[in-house]
Amino acid sequence: MDLDSLRLFVKAADKLNISAAGRDLGIAPAVASAWLAKLEHEVGAELLHRSTRKVSISIEGQEFLPFAREILAQRDAALAALGHGKAQVEGTIRFAATSSFAQLYLAPILPEFLARHPGLRLDLRLSDTPFDLLEGSFDLALRNSALDDSSLKVRKLADIKGILCASPDYVARRGMPQSPDELDGHDLLAFQSMRTRKLISKTGQRANFTYHEGNCRVVMDDGASMRFAAIAGLGISTHAEWNVMAALKSGELLHILPQWHIDDDSALWLVYPKTNVLTAKVRVLIDFLVEKIGRNPPWRA
Repeated sequence: MDLDSLRLFVKAADKLNISAAGRDLGIAPAVASAWLAKLEHEVGAELLHRSTRKVSISIEGQEFLPFAREILAQRDAALAALGHGKAQVEGTIRFAATSSFAQLYLAPILPEFLARHPGLRLDLRLSDTPFDLLEGSFDLALRNSALDDSSLKVRKLADIKGILCASPDYVARRGMPQSPDELDGHDLLAFQSMRTRKLISKTGQRANFTYHEGNCRVVMDDGASMRFAAIAGLGISTHAEWNVMAALKSGELLHILPQWHIDDDSALWLVYPKTNVLTAKVRVLIDFLVEKIGRNPPWRA
């Protein structure tokens, strides 16, 4: 099956104009019509209805269109895997990520990505609240945990560590905990579910970190707001190290129980639908994120 004819059919189906689709591909109208006729003869069905007034896609064409797109995507992905065609990558990437991480580490590098690939457009959905990747028709998502979902594929971008923090002002007022057992007597900031967190020390000791109404007065669903609340002195909170590293270096936050960290094998994962072809546009974004974040995580610089 001729790939040029397939590409012409996809463009014509999108534009509902064979001549315009041909012009986009540098093909004369008569040649474009001949290519489509040859493709229809090959598949044994009329894919586009033509009249003197308009072009419409047939039922057979609607059924064939997603397969044509996938064949072309497979071809582009194969070339991208070999390092070909990256400068010509085009299209829109629907990308989901946590808003807190995006503010700190994605927004500063996006201009470079778009400059490298002028044919790409980003449709970003940024929220610290998880949402369904498939229902949102996302090409790629950045998550803090690998999802137990057989319809998704994952690739680890970077390991991360969960740590406890509080402001110097809070520690001056309430004291510095010396062991996990002392956390129950402090004001705690919780994220969303208030689930019990497991702690592990550098020597392998284990402990539980439990939230309840007596010690938790603030619950949030946004990592950046949690960081600001901790800096303001509202209590002790848990954070991914990337979220608070700058505040720790500046002295706005103190590392609480530095010999301990959250025991949940946290990592940053790139997640994408298993049923989707890893298209060239998604591959170049994954490669870029690995280059800029995965190889040398900026929060450890």
